[in-house]
Amino acid sequence: MTRKRPEPVQVVKQRRDGALAALVEGVPYIQFLGIRFDRRGDELTGVLPFDDKLIGNPFLPAIHGGVTAAFLEVTSVISLSWSYLWEDIESGRIDVQALAEGNLPRLPKTIDFTVDYLRSGLPRDAYARATVSRSGRRYASVHVEAWQDHRGKLFAQATGHFLMPDRNGG
Repeated sequence: MTRKRPEPVQVVKQRRDGALAALVEGVPYIQFLGIRFDRRGDELTGVLPFDDKLIGNPFLPAIHGGVTAAFLEVTSVISLSWSYLWEDIESGRIDVQALAEGNLPRLPKTIDFTVDYLRSGLPRDAYARATVSRSGRRYASVHVEAWQDHRGKLFAQATGHFLMPDRNGG
């Protein structure tokens, strides 16, 4: 009995990076805010690079609350989509070229999203990481935390519930 030879690591890495880039580039608002994602295996960290346009109160200065909420929600949706698509990406069932050409899977839809603003977001880069608490065929629950200089010193966190897209395309 012979086993199928595993794909080279670089091929798998390129497929992962291509799928993530296609997901992120498929949402114009993500591009507008400048959000990007660092990937380590199946774990994603959202990165919101500082830009003056993100400031809501120039007297503090502080990142606008709407930008903070959007950053948390985007991190939740992309992380949830990433976990939802992970097996297809790993097995090669996802055509990364088709993703890059705009043939993207449907993203989860927000049912509700509650943000806790713990302190002002300072005028510097911000980071966020989402944890999928529950993910079923139709519904998912996600918790996301955002920090700036120190992972243990959060400036915002949120919990969201999402309607999952139908895997059969319907």
